[in-house]
Amino acid sequence: MLTDKEILEIQKEIKMYPHKSAACIEALKIVQHERRWVPDESILDIAEILEMSAAEVDGIATFYSRIYRKPVGRNIILLCDSVTCMMMGFETVYEHLTKKLGIYFGETTTDDRFTLLPNTCLGDCSHAPALMINDDMYNHVTVDKIDELLKKYQ
Repeated sequence: MLTDKEILEIQKEIKMYPHKSAACIEALKIVQHERRWVPDESILDIAEILEMSAAEVDGIATFYSRIYRKPVGRNIILLCDSVTCMMMGFETVYEHLTKKLGIYFGETTTDDRFTLLPNTCLGDCSHAPALMINDDMYNHVTVDKIDELLKKYQ
């Protein structure tokens, strides 16, 4: 069930668009902001508010890689696995992250601190390898930089 706060925020967003369904992405982001992910029950509630089918809302939610349909940690690490990053040291960075965090792609640390996800492209090819933690972009990432980066995120 959506909270009263989520419903109010979604209703405010609806007013910004000519059709209720156009607020779908914003509605998903509102729920995710509150919960860190979008559970099935929220998909149903959003669909009802926006007068859409649950399948339509779920289709939009699963299309976007930054809308999470299963629980994630407090901090999301998106590691670019593009060809450029592969050529510039992705494998070393990935190996270090997996050893340091004890997780692989798609997993969350036992303390719920980090979730590690692959990302096809972060758009920073000239500064590869690149990764994002939450909304913070890091480039020319090396094993030496990783430990310092992770300390910033509790």
